[in-house]
Amino acid sequence: MAIPRCEQSWSSIPDDIALQIASFLEAADVCSLGSCSRFWREICVSDFLWMVLAKRRWQMMDSSASGGSSLFSMVTDGLHEGAAQEVPTEAMLGSKEFYIHKHRSIAHSVSTIIKFVERCTQNESIEVGYYLKAVEDLHSCRLSFKDVQLFLFARRCSVLLNLVGLHYALIWLKILPQEIMEALHNNGVSDREVFVSWFKLGRWFYGFRLHDEHRSHKISLLGLVMNKDDKVLRVLNRGAVHEVIRVYITPVKAKPAESSSLAGTAN
Repeated sequence: MAIPRCEQSWSSIPDDIALQIASFLEAADVCSLGSCSRFWREICVSDFLWMVLAKRRWQMMDSSASGGSSLFSMVTDGLHEGAAQEVPTEAMLGSKEFYIHKHRSIAHSVSTIIKFVERCTQNESIEVGYYLKAVEDLHSCRLSFKDVQLFLFARRCSVLLNLVGLHYALIWLKILPQEIMEALHNNGVSDREVFVSWFKLGRWFYGFRLHDEHRSHKISLLGLVMNKDDKVLRVLNRGAVHEVIRVYITPVKAKPAESSSLAGTAN
């Protein structure tokens, strides 16, 4: 005897259960799911679903808890001053449209910071003052950790940009080291290395100042997160202050910052 087939269409799933299933996906997966059937298309354009995705990505507060902040104001928060982008009026924005505009504004802001880092990189090295400005710019743009993973932990980015995103996530966002290590590993950049070189004023010795001291450490992104050398992280975080007069970061594939040209300018 043939065994009867028990088939159940997706449309028989209660809407609230379907919304909960879709809410576990990333935005790109939700868009793909919406092309599967009419039922899922209706689910995947839900304002509720896209608000859940937005809150999860950007840790947004409800308007009642954030002093009445609106979707429109949150879209414009991510835009740099003078950015040539057309932002729709608040009445035109649904949750999905808000998510798209917020994503685009973040992408625009990050691209500006990336160009700044590339412009300030000389001989494949970047001076710590420019490096710290890039980190602070990420903070002013209110990037989430998901944004950092998407735009700065990608393999197409240089290790300097990876490091800027790592520093921001660790110091400003206070992301747990385990989460950062997992993100670095998933993006295939955890083993990338940099030289961090700094120059200190020479000590006084019987009325004479000795030559400036130079130190250089090679460390991987994973090593920084695992706190294998917290001295390097402290130097990066403090920058060139007090006795430390210069700090340079250089990708390992390039010549380290202690090359003769840099050493000559330090003395």
